[in-house]
Amino acid sequence: MEAHVNIPARLLHVPWVQDMMKENPTTVPERYVRDDLEPVIMGACSGLQLPVIDLGRLVSEDCAKLELKKLHHACKDWGFFHLINHEVSPKLIEKVKKGTEELFNMPMEEKKKFWQSDGESGGFGQAFVFSEDQKLDWADIFRMFTLPASMRKPHLFPKLPLPFRDDLDAYSKETKTLAIKLLYLMAKALGMEAKDLEGMFEDGVQAMRMNYYPPCPQPELVMGLNSHSDGNAVTILLQVNEMEGLQIRKDGKWVPVKPLPGAFIINVGDVVESIEHRATVNAVKERISIATFLSPRIDAEISLR
Repeated sequence: MEAHVNIPARLLHVPWVQDMMKENPTTVPERYVRDDLEPVIMGACSGLQLPVIDLGRLVSEDCAKLELKKLHHACKDWGFFHLINHEVSPKLIEKVKKGTEELFNMPMEEKKKFWQSDGESGGFGQAFVFSEDQKLDWADIFRMFTLPASMRKPHLFPKLPLPFRDDLDAYSKETKTLAIKLLYLMAKALGMEAKDLEGMFEDGVQAMRMNYYPPCPQPELVMGLNSHSDGNAVTILLQVNEMEGLQIRKDGKWVPVKPLPGAFIINVGDVVESIEHRATVNAVKERISIATFLSPRIDAEISLR
């Protein structure tokens, strides 16, 4: 998700997939059918597993050297990794998960108060839909700027119901602190100068995208989130439920990522390498996730390549 994008005033509203599924359809509308989907070539049986990085070991004098080597490998060879012992409060995470589920389950009349408006990329809706002929993702999405507080749209973050608003405010601050720490450690692992990172990101921009991927009667024909790479510095993905769906392209092949309970999924974004990824859906159960994106301040130039 780009933090600094001018959105044309003709950005279009899209159908609400969650409501569409209440009619129990047996097929999907043509606008969601993609003819160019690449199949998953490597499944769980391939032996490929996303690296697991332990933040506790990264900051431990006894274990840091070995864990930094693992982090280097994860960044250079994958661009993604699971992060455990991440220091974000488990109780806070559970509150944010609960609030996110409640947000997507609000009555439609309440949701309409948060629809994205003309010229805006925030709120409920899909980004960059400018034509009635565009293919759509099989997803309902809520997007907004979270930090600095001055960038919060008055009709979005400040209008969220309590206590979810306060929980999300605390979560935004904790994940920003975590993201900055990770960037410092990634720079260290890659042998780069990291002393200027703090200034670049303390005044940086944080955005959040909440994703609701409803079950689909023909999941093989649609995409929850089409193939893309993140243009920000680092992305922290929280799985609200443990449904599989994220896939990353490694060595030209799509690899499914199995959720790891209690862990964040970290995407290093374009700060190291553009890693293509996508979200698939299934026919049985919804998948919900929260992606938090951190970008440097507007005038900063950064690369850890």
